[in-house]
Amino acid sequence: MPTDATTALETTLIRLSERSDADIAAGLAELGVARCAEALLRETADRARLFPEPAAKTPVAVRLRLGEEQPAYTITLGGGTGEVAQGADEAVRARLTQDLVEFLRAVYGTPGRHDATRELLVTEPDRPVLDPADPDHAERAAAVTALYQLVGALSRPHRSLNELAVRFRSDKWGGHWYTPHYDRYFAPLRDQAVNLLEIGIGGYDDPDQGGASLRMWKHYFPRGTVHGLDVYEKRGIAEPRLEPLLGDQSDGPYLAALALERGPFDIVIDDGSHLNEHVLTSFRALFPQVRPGGLYVIEDTQTAYWPGWGGNERDLNDPATSMGFVKALVDGLNHQERTPTGDAGPSPAAHWERSIGAVHVHHNLVVVEKSVNTEQGAPSWVPRDVDPRSWYTAPERGE
Repeated sequence: MPTDATTALETTLIRLSERSDADIAAGLAELGVARCAEALLRETADRARLFPEPAAKTPVAVRLRLGEEQPAYTITLGGGTGEVAQGADEAVRARLTQDLVEFLRAVYGTPGRHDATRELLVTEPDRPVLDPADPDHAERAAAVTALYQLVGALSRPHRSLNELAVRFRSDKWGGHWYTPHYDRYFAPLRDQAVNLLEIGIGGYDDPDQGGASLRMWKHYFPRGTVHGLDVYEKRGIAEPRLEPLLGDQSDGPYLAALALERGPFDIVIDDGSHLNEHVLTSFRALFPQVRPGGLYVIEDTQTAYWPGWGGNERDLNDPATSMGFVKALVDGLNHQERTPTGDAGPSPAAHWERSIGAVHVHHNLVVVEKSVNTEQGAPSWVPRDVDPRSWYTAPERGE
């Protein structure tokens, strides 16, 4: 099972991928060549699940070079598996060799061509690779498919969020129709090393169930770190770059401490209890640790109208409901235009007015953009409490 230490290694490798060749080589040597190579191959094997695979388990021998070191591994693909083991059997038909620095960039670097030192081989090159008359045809065809699967994973093509939701069975497509909206707002961040927190893992009290959306986010953001928070222990779903956390979203001090420890976040998604009180508590605790330019998402805002969930179907502006609070955030976008009155008291969103740049509202989904909001208002000489039609006199009509 992955631990915080393995996820920390992934994060270090992601940051290292942005450095110069010399810095990367030195960093890999310091971290341990074999340790880094194995971590990168496990990530590659995980991504390979998204590509067509051989019908039967098929091994691929992999060697990754860094100076005099050339650790060997076997990735077994096909049959729904993606296993990594140390050592390579010389009898394996499919082979991949590459410089480790370039391999790191292929896995975690910014997009680009990272295959100049890659060598691919299906053994016994003097024989036709795909000859149905060859008694070894099936094995050789499987080797070709496994190499295709492995290289496809290294190429990191952008899969649509709809496709990833269906692949990992997230209800953000089907149960809801959120993924097109998410794609609109998240696409500019896709190739960045984002730090994402989603409240609500799913699977109720089963420690090995849930995490469908977390896996979807992990593959949507191939350089990102994904945290999931749930009131139930979810240790069984942990993967590199995917960390389940145990905690209650109704506990504001806990959330604030978590945000300081794990943040700042580029994205926070509230798909938790959907109780209105919990939604507001989570926003107040976590939004301060969203980076400028980051996004805070509230899902399933229909509960703002359901009394049993703390909603209010009569007073649609009730600030104790999620949508009443969101409406106050929208008014806060124009805080420079309002004339404060002593009787009304502060706005429910007064604390956030200067740090929210946009609020996007869709059916049952709200996306809040964090940015400085200090754009000046209308000139002070423009009267606010006088009918502007009194400024001019309509021209007289001719006889």
